[in-house]
Amino acid sequence: MSHERLGGSKTHSQVSGVCHGTFKNDVEAIHELRNFVTYLPGSNRERAPVVNTGDFRHRSCTHLETIIPADANIAYDMKDVVSAILDTDTFFEIMPNYAKNMVVGLGRMEGQTVCVIANQPKGLAGVLDINSSVKAARMVRFADCFNIPILTFVDVPGFLPGTAQEYGGIIRHGSKLLFAFSEATVPKITVITRKAYGGAYDVMSSKHLRGDINYAWPSAEIAVMGAAGACNILFRGQPPEKIAEEVGRYNRLFCTPAEAAKRGFLDEVISPASTRSRVCEDLERLKSKSLKNPTKKHDNIPL
Repeated sequence: MSHERLGGSKTHSQVSGVCHGTFKNDVEAIHELRNFVTYLPGSNRERAPVVNTGDFRHRSCTHLETIIPADANIAYDMKDVVSAILDTDTFFEIMPNYAKNMVVGLGRMEGQTVCVIANQPKGLAGVLDINSSVKAARMVRFADCFNIPILTFVDVPGFLPGTAQEYGGIIRHGSKLLFAFSEATVPKITVITRKAYGGAYDVMSSKHLRGDINYAWPSAEIAVMGAAGACNILFRGQPPEKIAEEVGRYNRLFCTPAEAAKRGFLDEVISPASTRSRVCEDLERLKSKSLKNPTKKHDNIPL
């Protein structure tokens, strides 16, 4: 085995997750590092910096109205959603080649630094697994360390099943993301674009984890699982016509965000085109947010 394969840049940026980025040469690495630092405050006691990006709060985002495919099984690129809502050309992605089912990074909204956590439907359908959970948890805690608001985009079908994940401790590692979101005291805004199923819905900065503002697009589905899977379990042994009828009822009830909004799990169902302006307004209101966790020596993160 070569040294490169054992512990080179590709191994650590794509497989182990030890390395957060790779670059062609030293000059590019220094340039990108300088860019990264511009998103950060001078210390953990300062607010995240604000720069003039020249972008307009009410910039048109009408193309987001058609970005979600009609077929729930067809993937789309969540980075297109993120880029459309953030200030133009300000998304700085971190760990782009590791756990590609999760997108994390820094960006700006009206010049204010924000942290982005987003499921990526183009990678394993956006499912949560061990690597993506730890990747996102670390980013959430980093943002909370430096007083950076967290903007979360959700399209998650659940946790990845299988013995490899179970034997690897998916419950323990997945709970790191839940812990990170629940502990974070910075402003937290969540937008559910499509699927938000089961425990993965809860983990992705839901209201249950002290989310400040939780939105859903009209295309959102908030449920334990998809209609066919749920009804085949609930009505096992029933005639196919009965199951088909229940699938239709399940779809009417849960394949819209109305029931979740009725129960207070969402603040509002909004149009995709209005997302940027709404998030900018919310960030402005949440600047004065003050939340302290119980006094203790330190929290006991599930390591």
